[in-house]
Amino acid sequence: MQIITAPLDQLDVTIAYGVWKLRQDVFVVEQDCPYEDLDGRDLEPTTVHVVGVGEAAPDSVSDGGTRVLGTARVLDDGDVWRIGRVALVKGARGKGLSDELMRTALRYVDDSGDTRDVVLDAQSPLTRWYGKHGFEQDGAEFLEDGIPHTPMRLTRA
Repeated sequence: MQIITAPLDQLDVTIAYGVWKLRQDVFVVEQDCPYEDLDGRDLEPTTVHVVGVGEAAPDSVSDGGTRVLGTARVLDDGDVWRIGRVALVKGARGKGLSDELMRTALRYVDDSGDTRDVVLDAQSPLTRWYGKHGFEQDGAEFLEDGIPHTPMRLTRA
């Protein structure tokens, strides 16, 4: 898997489409949570997309033999960084690719040169996985679109 780290306006249109399709497939269809994924935050000039691309399957959205396998979004929330929209296609799960995406997102934050904390809202069954990347619970569990989430924080200062 090759990883691209770029703001939206630097992503190839087919890759951007693949990111949105993946997020729709995972969060809206697979998890049965109708919500507005296109929330305007993708367009913010400080938002960075971490996109894993690999060899395309015959039925996938692709460009030149590649397809989006995974994605994460890094947001500048002012006093903290926020990582969200972490997703992988079904066939790419369980192979460590999500670890690569998270390490790349955190490396982007490190390379920014500041020491603001990183926060995220983890689907609660994934808190242990995020914990492997240094995140700790940072509040009470809550329901979002019927799915239990846990606020988490990576303290950097």
